[in-house]
Amino acid sequence: MTPTRVIVLNGGSSSGKSTLARCLQAVLPDPWLTFGTDTLVDAMPGSGTDIGFAADGEVTVGEDFRTLEAAWIEGIAAMARAGARVVVDEVFLGGAGSQRRWQRALGDLAVLWVAVRCDPAVAAEREAGRGDRIPGMAARQADLVHRDVHYDLEVDTTRTGPEACARNIAATVISRTPEPSPPPSPRT
Repeated sequence: MTPTRVIVLNGGSSSGKSTLARCLQAVLPDPWLTFGTDTLVDAMPGSGTDIGFAADGEVTVGEDFRTLEAAWIEGIAAMARAGARVVVDEVFLGGAGSQRRWQRALGDLAVLWVAVRCDPAVAAEREAGRGDRIPGMAARQADLVHRDVHYDLEVDTTRTGPEACARNIAATVISRTPEPSPPPSPRT
């Protein structure tokens, strides 16, 4: 059994992924880096990235965005291959197609795929409280991002706090970590 190198948290906007990722850093053994799709979007130039946010919360992306996203995904995979443990906070706008892009890049790495679910009404309430999201984005993405995606584990942040969800995920990661081999017994 190979220890988990990457945890991919997939959920819609305002489902609690970023808070959950920070809680995971606190409860997982060893240091873990976190990177989110918001990090990618924030790193992009203000124009020419082919990403659109409609008034109803729909997010569209084009070729320029996909090119930069592909490089970002490959970079995260390279960090994991170089020894970093990574938590990815993602929004699979393309459902299973988005997961396949990550699967190709992560290849032989041990990955824990986690669905972060949240009732659309609760996510919309959180979205309204944040003030930095387009109204409707959370409700639109709540189910869309999970379409035909395969997971190892699912958590629901509707009524379960991020700390409890993080402990659940950490327990799964720890259960997948092989026990160290005992030292050889001395010869007599």
